[in-house]
Amino acid sequence: MAGTSAPEGRRRLTRGWPGLCLVVALVVLAIGVVLSTGVGGERVSQSISNVGLCLGAITAALACLLRARSYRGRARWGWALIGLGVLAWGLGQGAWVYLESYRGDEVPFPSQADIGYMGMVVFTPAGLLVLPSQAQALANRARSVLDGLMVATSLVLIAWILIITPMLNTGHDSMLALPISLAYPLGDVVIVTIVIYMTALQRQQGRDFGRLALVGAGVVAFAISDIGYAYLNLIGIYQSGGVTDIGWFAGFSLILLAARKPADAATDTSGSDAEAVEGAQIGVLLPYVAVLAALAITVVWFARTGQSNAFVVYTRSALILLMVGRQLLTLLENRSLTRNLEGRVADRTAELSASEQRFHALVQHSTDVVTVVSPESEVLYQSESLQRVFGASPQRLTGRRLTDMLTPAAAATLAEALRSLGGRPYATTSIELTLHRGDGGYRQAEITITNLLGDPSVGGLVLNTRDISERKLLQEQLVHEAYHDGLTQLANRALFREQVSEALDARAEGEDVTVLFLDLDGFKEVNDSLGHLAGDQLLVRVADRLRAAVRADDIVARFGGDEFAVLIAAPLGAPDAEQVAQRIVDSLHDPFRIDTREMHVQASIGLAAGALLADALLNGQGEAGADQLMRNADLAMYRAKEAGGSGWASYHPQMLAGLVERLELEADLRLALERGELELYYQPSIDLADNRVSGFEALVRWQHPTRGMISPLDFIPIAEATGLIVPLGHWVLTEACRQAVAWGVREQDLRMAVNVSVRQFDRIDLAAVVAEVLAETGMPADKLCLEMTESVLMTDTEENLEQLVRLKALGVSLAIDDFGTGYSSLAYLRRFPVDTLKIDRSFVERIGAQTDDAALARTIVQLGQSLNMSTVAEGVEEYGQLAALRAMGCRFAQGFYFSPPVPAAVAGRLLHDGSATPAAV
Repeated sequence: MAGTSAPEGRRRLTRGWPGLCLVVALVVLAIGVVLSTGVGGERVSQSISNVGLCLGAITAALACLLRARSYRGRARWGWALIGLGVLAWGLGQGAWVYLESYRGDEVPFPSQADIGYMGMVVFTPAGLLVLPSQAQALANRARSVLDGLMVATSLVLIAWILIITPMLNTGHDSMLALPISLAYPLGDVVIVTIVIYMTALQRQQGRDFGRLALVGAGVVAFAISDIGYAYLNLIGIYQSGGVTDIGWFAGFSLILLAARKPADAATDTSGSDAEAVEGAQIGVLLPYVAVLAALAITVVWFARTGQSNAFVVYTRSALILLMVGRQLLTLLENRSLTRNLEGRVADRTAELSASEQRFHALVQHSTDVVTVVSPESEVLYQSESLQRVFGASPQRLTGRRLTDMLTPAAAATLAEALRSLGGRPYATTSIELTLHRGDGGYRQAEITITNLLGDPSVGGLVLNTRDISERKLLQEQLVHEAYHDGLTQLANRALFREQVSEALDARAEGEDVTVLFLDLDGFKEVNDSLGHLAGDQLLVRVADRLRAAVRADDIVARFGGDEFAVLIAAPLGAPDAEQVAQRIVDSLHDPFRIDTREMHVQASIGLAAGALLADALLNGQGEAGADQLMRNADLAMYRAKEAGGSGWASYHPQMLAGLVERLELEADLRLALERGELELYYQPSIDLADNRVSGFEALVRWQHPTRGMISPLDFIPIAEATGLIVPLGHWVLTEACRQAVAWGVREQDLRMAVNVSVRQFDRIDLAAVVAEVLAETGMPADKLCLEMTESVLMTDTEENLEQLVRLKALGVSLAIDDFGTGYSSLAYLRRFPVDTLKIDRSFVERIGAQTDDAALARTIVQLGQSLNMSTVAEGVEEYGQLAALRAMGCRFAQGFYFSPPVPAAVAGRLLHDGSATPAAV
């Protein structure tokens, strides 16, 4: 079963097994009946039929017991007893099969099988009586008992005449045969009586009576077969496997259906009153129908036989007495109902009087103004609350047309509303009008009009008027707050987006829409140094200057923080947007004075014109075009900020292409580690004293499957910005240490240098990560050198010092990469436990000339010597640079003059050769 879970499938199979067993039992029974009627009633066919009956009974019994498990209390016991009764019959049938099939002689009557059959006569009525019903009053219970006795007595009388008397006339073989034969039909009469009574009762109470109806139909089928069974047994011609089995099997089937009938998920209350009335009528007529049927049968019986029978006479007398008692009880109930009705009428009259008084009080003191008018708007009634709410006298309105006292627009609206309700009794409509107050002012009012022309107590159209001026004012305030910035009162992002969308949809031919996106340069420093209160004051002043710099029709908005936007509509190709952008930049040149301080902020502005949008987004899709236009302006703003700020830049489609490429590259970088696309290259460091390889610097390279080799300058900034540098750096550190151990670093004077990014250095667990990698790879700590930039020394000094001390405690060496570009102070160098200074390549490349850079390189070498630090020159590409570095006393160097970064296999050969310097050196 596709799409079905195993537990659900098992539950469906469990629900369906009773039906399957019933089908099997039906097939077995049919085979037995056909064989018994076709070939002389052989014993084999009788056994097959009896087995089918046994299986059907046990199946119905188990279904009833399963139904009992789904209930609690009386319902559980009721269905359990019904199931036990049916199970007892099934066991009796099993005993019959045994006696008939294996004893080899005719089954006597009565026999052990009748014990099981009689179990159904005992348990089933008990179960039906246990089933719960709603509680009834004493009079109702007495009436129910009398009704049940009338039905039962009538059925017994009918059974006596039609069934029992013919049985008595046939005679019997033993003392038990007659009682047991009579027990079956009489027991069925009792069960049918109970079922009829319970079904009528539950229908009268509006409850689900479907299951009881099915049980009753099953018992009727049983009764028919029981009568035939008893009669055929008494005359000695009964044989199993005959037509009587069909009635029993039908009874089991109906009981099984009753047990398997699903319960309603929810009670449907629609029409419950009508069903209750219908049930009550059936409950009243049912006993009388049964009595009339019994009396009619006795009349016919006397007329045909002319016999007199004491049992029939006494039973008819009992019926008459029960009917008299029932009528007396009905008279008592009628008298009680009459008294109750009179009391209720009196109470209802007093209640109506009190209700009318409360109604008048509510109308007069209500916050709503109640007015009753004719279809022509003539005022028939006016509540006193008009004076309190609108300051007008009620007497001034009564008898006049309401439309004559309103403004023409309000009168037309009211007249149209009154006409729309004509011919629609009890219909309602609502309108909003502006009404005069007695003091000359105006108020917003909501009027609910109800057509009560057909109500004799009203006879007009009722107007409930309430003053909604404060609600309208609050709504306008909430709408304003939802679409405006609370600090500057400029439009917010939501309103600005709607206005851009409307402008795109409504622009005429030859017009263009341009969005300016502004971000303040230097605002974060103001917030961080002077606090948010000063920052908020500065934003308000900036908003004022923006309003003054734009044109009257331009829309200014604040998106939040220090982000602003301007919407400009101008002729296509006109420089209006650029001129507005330049005026904004110029207006921010002057300082802002906040309290006693002068503050300077500039703006980076991005411009995006609607003319560059795709035509598909502008053809009735202004919302999508607004989103794209605002995004384009945002991209252009970042381009202006990258150019140094305090200026503006226009959007170009290549900006979006660059952003898309960056996003794609970021997504690919996240998978590069898993795909094995990253590789380490190694650039050797040379000891200038003996030209031997003293170590390697591990540099990561990315071999993209479709783009080829990607430069670190392209993906390392992305990794830094997204935080991917942390897992990437961990991988580089692990692979570099593993490679160093593979080269035999323990036996050689060789060091492996690995770069550590600022993001990695900021993590408090960096020392623990390094220690874990060292332990995992077996790398000696003194052979590992961690390189970091000067920015580490310049920010968060105390925290970074603690980080360096933790790393130094592991035994690794520390190096400052690109030294000389960050202008770190000598005091910092003395405090930090740094081992190596790496001279930036920008100084090395000018060493041959007499420049400041050459002097700075010489100073760095001398500084390292004075602080007992090693110096490494980066970017050596010429022999002259090498000779000058040797003359300065620089100890180590690396660069393309010796070797570019190479794969591990090539680096291994360089290490094996022991030298990477050219032959000329």
